[in-house]
Amino acid sequence: MSAPIKKFSSGGIEVAIWENESGKGNKFNTVSLQRSYKDKDDEWKSTGSLRTGDIPKAILTLQKAYEYLSLKESEEKQEIALALT
Repeated sequence: MSAPIKKFSSGGIEVAIWENESGKGNKFNTVSLQRSYKDKDDEWKSTGSLRTGDIPKAILTLQKAYEYLSLKESEEKQEIALALT
């Protein structure tokens, strides 16, 4: 599996941005969210389930991911426009 192109974290919450390619060769991004925690044996695990206190951290990291992707998309459009001129 390839590495994410960008990660954002707050506390035990992590959002990762992945670059993917469709069967037709079109590139697109996806976002994953996970919470890390230690189990009863003191081993690290991860889950997609959030506790109430995790929600603000999830919102923050998702907003950062959205900001990153929005700015990346704007930059790519500007580069294409410059290449066409």
